[in-house]
Amino acid sequence: MEFLPLIGIALLFWLFIIRPQQRRQKELRSMQSSLGTGDEVMLTSGVFATVQQVEDDHVLVEIAEGVTIKVARGAVGTIISRTERPDEVEQDHDQTGTDAGTEEN
Repeated sequence: MEFLPLIGIALLFWLFIIRPQQRRQKELRSMQSSLGTGDEVMLTSGVFATVQQVEDDHVLVEIAEGVTIKVARGAVGTIISRTERPDEVEQDHDQTGTDAGTEEN
């Protein structure tokens, strides 16, 4: 019975601190793995850039006209705006079910 409060405190600590942090890290890794050419991003240093090329563990980003730098994938903190790539446009049309041949008059 003496350990019940300690177990409760450990459970609350896990529930309110560790679990949300793990979820944020998973979302961040997912976002960093979905980077594509043309995406406007903000680096963890606060620098805004446009993704020019995506490699395995790093990306080339343009921070000013003609100035391209190589940064680690983990340095990307946020995607500001995402450009629609042709494969995404096709998926969007498939999901909405709109097709020129299926319209009813």
